[in-house]
Amino acid sequence: MIDIATRRANFRSLHQRGCFVLPNPWDCGSAQLLQHLGFAALASTSSGFAWTTGRPDYAVTRDDVLSHLSLLCAATDLPVNADFEGGFADAPEGVAANVGLAIETGVAGLSIEDRRLDGGGLYDLDLAIERIKATRTAIDRSGGDVILVARTEGLLGDAAALTPAIDRLVAFADAGADCLYAPGVQGREQIAAMVRAVAPKPLNVLMFGPGLSVAELADLGVRRISIGGALARTAWGAMMRAAEEIKAGSFAGLANGASGKQLNGVFGRL
Repeated sequence: MIDIATRRANFRSLHQRGCFVLPNPWDCGSAQLLQHLGFAALASTSSGFAWTTGRPDYAVTRDDVLSHLSLLCAATDLPVNADFEGGFADAPEGVAANVGLAIETGVAGLSIEDRRLDGGGLYDLDLAIERIKATRTAIDRSGGDVILVARTEGLLGDAAALTPAIDRLVAFADAGADCLYAPGVQGREQIAAMVRAVAPKPLNVLMFGPGLSVAELADLGVRRISIGGALARTAWGAMMRAAEEIKAGSFAGLANGASGKQLNGVFGRL
């Protein structure tokens, strides 16, 4: 296994050049499969993990997520970026304490959202900034070279709120974030504007369906691309379609599955 310090150094290096894709596994097997396919880094997905436990997104606990992150980091040699939701606390000091626990799992990066824990919109900007500052301090005190990703969720509620989203990302960058992320930004002009606003720090763009290609996003200046729960949704969708066919009396949908020999070969080499 590659040691944690090397993984963290490799992850930081990825942010300093070009553009890379950060796919989101939801369990140990999917993490190992993505490593086998040649990706350079991974990110957890809160929704994808929650669904494996039979719960909706945002219904898992801090301790559930910490255990999940430990398993992912132990399952692969690749750097893992944690979807750490809102830090599982409102107050900056609570976020900092929980971030310290997340760092101990071996993650190479973690994201903190500005969405309120009760689902009641976004934190006021001043509090959101203090939460990022507290996370920065926790990372620095840990001595671990962990990438801090600051997220604003505003565009998921209002796709037209580009300027407020950019203003928040700029403030988070000033507060010590290494990478900025606004799920929901779409369109060449909007993405390019966000890239310019946070430069020279890297921007993460979420691709949750078909759209711009990796090359097109790279040309816009995007430095990293994640897909959130999209791979998990794709897997669940394939299972649902095959199961519906079985319910209707046909096993034709099973023809699309990977072979046991193929999967055993993947996991046998890891």
